[in-house]
Amino acid sequence: MTKKATAAKQVGARTHCIPPMPSMTPGKLAEKAWTKEMEQQIYDSWKQNKIYSFDPKTKKKIYSIDTPPPYVNTPIHIGHATTYSLMDMFARYKRMMGYEVLFPLGLDRNGLPIEMAAEKKSGKKFTMYSREEFLELCKKVLEESSAETTDSFLRLGISFNSFEQGSGVGDVYLTDSPFYRALTQATFINMWKKGLIYEAERTNNYCPGCRTTIADSEIDYKDENSLFTDVTWKIAGSSETIVIGTTRPEFLCSCEMVIYNPEDARYKHLEGKHAIVPLYGKEVPIKAHPFAQMDKGTGLVMMCAFGDYTDIRFFRDEKLTPRISIGLDGRMNDHAGAYKGLKVKEARAKVLEDLKTAGLIVAQRQITHHTPICERSKDTIEFIGMSEFYVKQMDHKDRMRELAQKLKWYAPESKQILMDWIDSVSIDWPISRRRYYATEVPLWHCKKCREPVLPSPGKYYQPWREKCPIATCPTCSGRDFEGETRVFDTWFDSSISPLYILKWGSDTAFFTKAKPCTLRPQGKEIIRTWLYYTLLKCYHLTGECIFSDTWINYHVLDEKGVKMSKSLGNVIDPHVILEKYGAEPFRLWCAVEGNITTTDLRCSFERIEGAGKTIHKLWNVAKFVAAFPEVKGKVELLETDKWIITELDTIIHAARDGYERYDFHNPSLLLRNFLWETFASHYLELVKARAYNTEGKFRLAEQNGALHTLNYALDVILRLWSPVMPMLTSRIYTELRGKDIHSEKMVEVHGKHTTTLVGSEIAELNSTIWKAKKDKGLSLKATIKELSLPEKFKTIEKDLTAAHGVEKIEWTKEFGIKIA
Repeated sequence: MTKKATAAKQVGARTHCIPPMPSMTPGKLAEKAWTKEMEQQIYDSWKQNKIYSFDPKTKKKIYSIDTPPPYVNTPIHIGHATTYSLMDMFARYKRMMGYEVLFPLGLDRNGLPIEMAAEKKSGKKFTMYSREEFLELCKKVLEESSAETTDSFLRLGISFNSFEQGSGVGDVYLTDSPFYRALTQATFINMWKKGLIYEAERTNNYCPGCRTTIADSEIDYKDENSLFTDVTWKIAGSSETIVIGTTRPEFLCSCEMVIYNPEDARYKHLEGKHAIVPLYGKEVPIKAHPFAQMDKGTGLVMMCAFGDYTDIRFFRDEKLTPRISIGLDGRMNDHAGAYKGLKVKEARAKVLEDLKTAGLIVAQRQITHHTPICERSKDTIEFIGMSEFYVKQMDHKDRMRELAQKLKWYAPESKQILMDWIDSVSIDWPISRRRYYATEVPLWHCKKCREPVLPSPGKYYQPWREKCPIATCPTCSGRDFEGETRVFDTWFDSSISPLYILKWGSDTAFFTKAKPCTLRPQGKEIIRTWLYYTLLKCYHLTGECIFSDTWINYHVLDEKGVKMSKSLGNVIDPHVILEKYGAEPFRLWCAVEGNITTTDLRCSFERIEGAGKTIHKLWNVAKFVAAFPEVKGKVELLETDKWIITELDTIIHAARDGYERYDFHNPSLLLRNFLWETFASHYLELVKARAYNTEGKFRLAEQNGALHTLNYALDVILRLWSPVMPMLTSRIYTELRGKDIHSEKMVEVHGKHTTTLVGSEIAELNSTIWKAKKDKGLSLKATIKELSLPEKFKTIEKDLTAAHGVEKIEWTKEFGIKIA
């Protein structure tokens, strides 16, 4: 090999060890500091140019996020702002990893929350309107709030896709659109034909306030003070009396049996006898049954239709016919006799008054009762027999457990919430509701034989005002049909969101390519509803687990750790934060404040403002790097450069590992510490003299080595933080590199250098030298006559002498300093 060839080979080997040279443009970041006013130009440009549009014909691997569609009847809150900002970080990272990212925004505009908002605005219940009138009222409420929601997300820098479905193109999808509702109805038709949905009359949870059936998952509990009353009953055919305690005396009319525990010797003589219901004179049998607890009350229990879930199970097991005494209007019905027409609490008070007048009350005392309430209206739940549509789930609990295990959970601790819920499921899922503003059940009944008629899937049907799609009943040849008036539970709508965004039923090729949906991000409080029902329903329709990953977030509290509520006056409006600080300090706070998958976050204005200091630091570092000319000619890295590159390798490895696990918290802490404590405070100070090289102490290649490494380090920081602070990093990178940082690849570990230098030791060395000068009353630029240092620092001698003004370094085992 010739000398020239050998030299070329050596240069090639050396160049291979240098990180890629960042492309540079003349931009100099003219502004003194980053300001929140710079954000609007950037996010407006993203919106106008639709740079995050999803390409359904892509050859790339698809990464999809099934974002939770927020209800639009109220402005987004700080929890929305935090969690959607984090989801945006996931999307931006995956784009830089080469994925085609499907990240649509949906707005939930169906169901009870919308109707309750309309009722609140008008001051009247939906029953006081015609159906058409109330639907129009709901639409007006929705139009007033939807635009505000999308604007909030835009200002946060969230890169939702422009979403295309059917023949409509827009920035968001709406769950009350004809396209979305048509898909909901198609899933019903599909599942009905598979025998997975049926209609039956059963006892259901009923909310008198919402005037509809609700599922178990929509029930909360609260401890209420209740009056426990001991009431005297007579035994039929004798002079004997018994005492039974109750908190629901209004249910005396619905009592069908009195029970005692089989082990309770006090009442064994009553077996086979009958008790006379007070005020009603009705005789009911007395029977031993383990549901009665010997140590509760008097040990005797009246079994009524229905006071609680125990009553429901008891009636079913004993095959008793229930006499339900509460009507759909929440008032007592014909079975209540003289108390017909009274509200439940009014009837309770009147029954107690009559019992007292009759001398039948033995004692009364206050107790705390664990009461089921509607999670939305907070009304006490009653149990009423109604005909509803049900999705089969009881026969599929084992499969649901398997799906829960198959999912990758972030964090794994949240999986137990779903497992516990699956274990608690005791009835099939009631999916029909007696409301107005929701997707209609697509079904007609033949008036003659009651045969159900389902239409062909593919369009949106409103049976309550449309003609049946067939002219003649296939069963009895009847020609008169009655359209279904019920609508679907909102979770039956919401549970199709991954199917909708992956175009199930409308684009089979795309669905096959894109399934399963990569990520379901959501709050832990709706695991038992949105996550569970989505897994169940999509399994029924596809036979598969519809998600690969699920990311479960905790809550955002006020700075004292208290849950936010209007009554406490501690609600934080994200618009206030955006107006005061801008989006980027808030987004950085979202990342550094804590891991929201394992703990609640406390929102503090002071800490958000503190995040802004890191933004200013990064801006100043970028301005410093941008002030130097473009690197031209040979590049030679000194040991100081190799040290910071190995430090960056550690950061890159940790960041990419964390980002893959949806952890932007720990990597952001590392980056923040690196920017402040390692890069700016020590590396930059060590190489500043070499970068300027005003005294010509360094060869051009060595100077280029410093400039190259400064630019490389800045690029690494910007790219790693670009998912977190997309507008700031975009502005810096566009000006300095002339490219869109969000179209760049995520940085990789360089891995070509090893060093014996330790960052903490370099930091201690610099700090000691600066302290020594300060103690002498000298400036940091003062000359050091002689410096004694351990030999391990000999590899960075040139940078040390230039950075600290050292005339002579003596290499020893101990540190020493002599200032001229």
